[in-house]
Amino acid sequence: QVQLVESGGGMVQAGGSLRLSCVASGRTVSSYAMGWFRQAPGKEREFVARISRSGNLTLYADSMKGRITISRDNAKNTVYLQMNNLKPEDAAAYFCAASISGWPGGSPNAYDYWGQGTQVSVSS
Repeated sequence: QVQLVESGGGMVQAGGSLRLSCVASGRTVSSYAMGWFRQAPGKEREFVARISRSGNLTLYADSMKGRITISRDNAKNTVYLQMNNLKPEDAAAYFCAASISGWPGGSPNAYDYWGQGTQVSVSS
């Protein structure tokens, strides 16, 4: 089992950047493919990005492609989400998740463990 803790959220102006981190404990993060999701009030949780166990494969949601980069440092048991040129519609709680599948899909159901989330607010 793995525990996930996100950090790095906050409030930024439109066009600004944030780097989210997700630190894993309890089991090495290299055992899992990792994903980032987000959920705005009144909306369903949606896929943002995912990365394979080794980091050689990544996939991004069309809504954020070109503005975000997912990466991982397995030696530090940490996964990152660099977000640039943020827009007001990007405001949401951002969650990291771990999947025992080598290459999970974009559904939250494909992930086995979740963090508590970190809030991102974007002012226009």
